[in-house]
Amino acid sequence: MLEQLAHYSAPVLTMPAVRRTRRNHGLEHATIHILSRKRVHLSGRSDDSGFVLLGDVKTEDVEEAVSEALQRMKNGEHNLAIHPNCGTNLLTTGLLASLVGLIGLGGVSRRESFNRLPTVLLGMMAVILFSPLLGMELQRLFTTDGDPQDMEVLRIQRRQFHLPFRVAPVVLHRVSTRSS
Repeated sequence: MLEQLAHYSAPVLTMPAVRRTRRNHGLEHATIHILSRKRVHLSGRSDDSGFVLLGDVKTEDVEEAVSEALQRMKNGEHNLAIHPNCGTNLLTTGLLASLVGLIGLGGVSRRESFNRLPTVLLGMMAVILFSPLLGMELQRLFTTDGDPQDMEVLRIQRRQFHLPFRVAPVVLHRVSTRSS
């Protein structure tokens, strides 16, 4: 069913800005996979001109990881574009758990909703167990592209800034890319 939906969504998914964003999202994930070997905690966000990595990591490590990720993806390791901690997975889990709660507890009295609570909780547990698999498929079909094709990295810029109530600065790396 998702494959069919992706097929019908192809006109949108292949629009140049969307395609670039999906490829950058895939490169972002691949980079995070490689950097995770160094036990760093990162988050990222992609757009049509690159991506941002948020986390305390050396610029040299980011440069090496981006280069390795891009090369490995160009050599066919397209699965690096899928990451278990992607926002797609989190959104899928949150949405499905909310739907189970709304459907299970909606439109009934307080007493009846209390009686339904064990069933709703069981449904939410099933969602939490199985939604990551759905989220990974959604990444593969809709939100990332594991084939960078002619993508190239233009530059990597490091920025630091301070947030209130935080002693250490926040480190941000902007990875700018280009592709047709």
